[in-house]
Amino acid sequence: MARILAIDDSGSMRMLVKTALGEVGHQVEVAEDGAAGLALAEGSKFDLIITDLNMPKMNGLEFLKAFRVKNRFTPVLVLTTEANAALKENAKAAGATGWIVKPFQVEPFRATVSKVLR
Repeated sequence: MARILAIDDSGSMRMLVKTALGEVGHQVEVAEDGAAGLALAEGSKFDLIITDLNMPKMNGLEFLKAFRVKNRFTPVLVLTTEANAALKENAKAAGATGWIVKPFQVEPFRATVSKVLR
């Protein structure tokens, strides 16, 4: 299965993502903000990264921009409470592969992850 990095400042959201994807066999590592996520991503290869937008230290857009400097092909899904079209466009321009709005249902979330990993 896939190695996935989940970046979110909410501990409960990190655990939800880790559990939802771990139950179907994925190996999920977590980070509490974009800076910690970038450090993990620079030290390991992940098949997929899932990041929140609004976080301290380094937000999701800042993470995306920094990550894409060296990693053009790893898919990155944005998982956020935001649904603003302009934010979606900014994320896409920064290199986001897709957008998932919180809260999410587990099965459709898993299906989206599976589709991105194909």
